[in-house]
Amino acid sequence: MTRSGSVRRLLGRSLVTGCVVAVLAAGQAGAVCPPDDKAPAPGVGAPAPGAGDPGAPAPGTTADPAVAAVPSNSDLYVVRIDPDPAAPGGSTVLHAFVGNLGPDRTASPFTVVITLPEGVTAEPPFFPENCYEFQNGHRVRCTFPAGLPKFRSATALIPLRLSPEVPLGTLAGGYVAVRGDDDRIESNNRQPFTIEVVESTGPRPIV
Repeated sequence: MTRSGSVRRLLGRSLVTGCVVAVLAAGQAGAVCPPDDKAPAPGVGAPAPGAGDPGAPAPGTTADPAVAAVPSNSDLYVVRIDPDPAAPGGSTVLHAFVGNLGPDRTASPFTVVITLPEGVTAEPPFFPENCYEFQNGHRVRCTFPAGLPKFRSATALIPLRLSPEVPLGTLAGGYVAVRGDDDRIESNNRQPFTIEVVESTGPRPIV
């Protein structure tokens, strides 16, 4: 099965279930604390920073700048998937497909921005639910959390409505772009898409 066919098969008949979107498996960190009876009493133990220790950092500062979080070595990219054809006044769905070529999983959230061709507007509901439209429905922004592993993907589902006045033929000028603090290669961060405008998407009449 082709990638496009696989995406459409996962979409099914519901946009709000989110079954198409690859949910990101972000790693989680937790703190291990000693039992209460082992914890030092207030005022007992190591002196507070700056108290009797001239080499200690001032309160609120980091002792070693090297321990600060750094962006991961990851490479986000966009895969081109054209929406299904639609008739003037009709609707279709855009699959904004983003992957990570690695070698690291993403350490920061990333944003997908969809720009639509003239005569096309976005219609909720969107997936993920944090997607929102702006510029009178001609652009949509979606945010995905950190933790996208190497060779995994995430997809935003954006229903589209064509104006009744759009001409038959190919609507160009739309594109999908991804932005992230971890992304080390920007040349593959944007892909165009087109929409074929046809007379009708329904079954042909039997003659």
